[in-house]
Amino acid sequence: MGKFLLDDFFVTILFDSGADTSYVSLKVSQMLKRTPTLLNTKHTVEIANGKSLEATHIVKGCKLVLADQTFSINLIPIVLGSFDVVIGMDWLSRHQAEIICKEKIVRIPRPGKEPLVIRGDKSGAVVGIISFLKAQKCLRKGHTAILALVTEASSEERKIEDIPIVREFPEVFPEELPGLPPHRQVEFQIELAPGAAPIARAPYRLAPSELEELSTQLQELLEKGFIRPSSSPWGAPVLFVKKKDSTFRMCIDYRELNKVTVKNRYPLPRIDDLFDQLQGSSFYSKIDLRSGYHQLRVREEDVSKTAFRTRYGHYEFLVMPFGLTNAPAVFMDLMNRVCKPYLDKFVTVFIDDILIYSKSQEEHEQHLRLILELLRKEQLYAKFSKCDFWLREVHFLGHVVNKDGIHVDPSMVESISAPSTPTEIRQFLGLAGYYRRFIKDFSKIAQPLTSLTQKGVTYRWGDAQESAFQHLKDRLCSAPILSLPEGTDDFVVYCDASIQGLGCVLMQRDKVIAYASRQLKVHERNYTTHDLELGAVVFALKIWRHYLYGTKCTIYTDHRSLEHIFKQKELNMRQRRWVELLNDYECAIKYHPGKANVVADALS
Repeated sequence: MGKFLLDDFFVTILFDSGADTSYVSLKVSQMLKRTPTLLNTKHTVEIANGKSLEATHIVKGCKLVLADQTFSINLIPIVLGSFDVVIGMDWLSRHQAEIICKEKIVRIPRPGKEPLVIRGDKSGAVVGIISFLKAQKCLRKGHTAILALVTEASSEERKIEDIPIVREFPEVFPEELPGLPPHRQVEFQIELAPGAAPIARAPYRLAPSELEELSTQLQELLEKGFIRPSSSPWGAPVLFVKKKDSTFRMCIDYRELNKVTVKNRYPLPRIDDLFDQLQGSSFYSKIDLRSGYHQLRVREEDVSKTAFRTRYGHYEFLVMPFGLTNAPAVFMDLMNRVCKPYLDKFVTVFIDDILIYSKSQEEHEQHLRLILELLRKEQLYAKFSKCDFWLREVHFLGHVVNKDGIHVDPSMVESISAPSTPTEIRQFLGLAGYYRRFIKDFSKIAQPLTSLTQKGVTYRWGDAQESAFQHLKDRLCSAPILSLPEGTDDFVVYCDASIQGLGCVLMQRDKVIAYASRQLKVHERNYTTHDLELGAVVFALKIWRHYLYGTKCTIYTDHRSLEHIFKQKELNMRQRRWVELLNDYECAIKYHPGKANVVADALS
């Protein structure tokens, strides 16, 4: 065991003659920036706790440096414990490696040369983790216990003056908001449903520590001018939520007010559309506004509706508070108006997160300066500690984006635990569905889980559901990097259908842009094969309309008769309706043998 270079990253490696195959942790596999290849057959791995995991992908051709000599190694991504990489018998036997445990060395013979000797770490084994109950048992048996405080050494703090371009705009990054924001082109309004009467609720009881925090935060808000004493007939109670850093966040319970508020239908942008704008980019900066909602005023006639009641008095907000139903939509409206000249050219915005993207370093200098000048002019302030500049890879809205494309942020899915109720299943499927464009045969894998969410179905978590959950989670953790579309030409779609569902793949110049699949609806199970295959084509055109409409594209199917669909005279009503939709697109439907159409076939 020791630390060695793998694709220019130092990783902890275990040479294990008890492992048939070589493995890499999910976290490291994402760092390697290599596209995993689908295994021909499922690979089952039994891990230390006795559980079995199914691996579906392999990372090929990784460069492993041992004693200044470079080797090629194929690694299967799975969940590993203490090690980043486990080198098994597949690699050891190929290189006729010999493990000498007593000396902690691995010897690899070389024709005509001295054997290569790899020395392991002699500082001792990696410390394992045991449960508290096991620790208690060890102590009762008389084992020695050592209590140690481990802290992470913080890296040197970033300073504004050290960052090019950013150092020219220190006023955009204040330590605190300077006071009430200016009157802007958008103000927060609260429109009530007809007949709605003022609602006032008694304050919640708070613990002494929470009362102390309440008094402190009220004083801060008063000093900044964000709240003022109120005599409003409205009144919402206050509660506290503990943040990750153990401080308290004051929350106003506006649920009753939200029930009688007319909903603002201003659209939030589709996440897929935001990422499509990043095509060809390789430099990124991310700006997070400081308490963004507090940088927008409430319309004067609506201030009284924001009132909240506390042990220390009755107050109302002059700036937009957190917790109101229309707050995200109104703030999105403001940011779209502010950034309109640059939106989708080199800036994308989601509520209070601003992402600047450029194709070159020179471009990024111009773009970053323009946006910081805009924020200064509009008196919008950012929180420096939450901003990142001059990145070659950026984490944004649960995804990781770089010049190679887009992939799942592993930190979003690695810690998910198995759901135990239908509600938790829906929550997990909601998260997985957010990333479904990355997952082949998503609908087929998820079917045992979706069946438990249907009405009238008794909740029973069995082997099929556990397997589906682990399989879906593994697919999320080892999801491939998808390319971002470049221009509007050369799109190719592969479609297929089966009695289980519909599947399709969108590609451009031999690179995968997205996967899509869905289960068949009840009435669709009675369709003929011809109609199912045509339905798969229609499904692809509808879901990727924003890519395919108004441009020439080629659609491949393994159902030969669809090549002649536009010439067929005998069509049923459903087929006629679908052919009318096909006529709106410049698409050529071509036959592709089923064996060659393996990707779409797997999806269906």
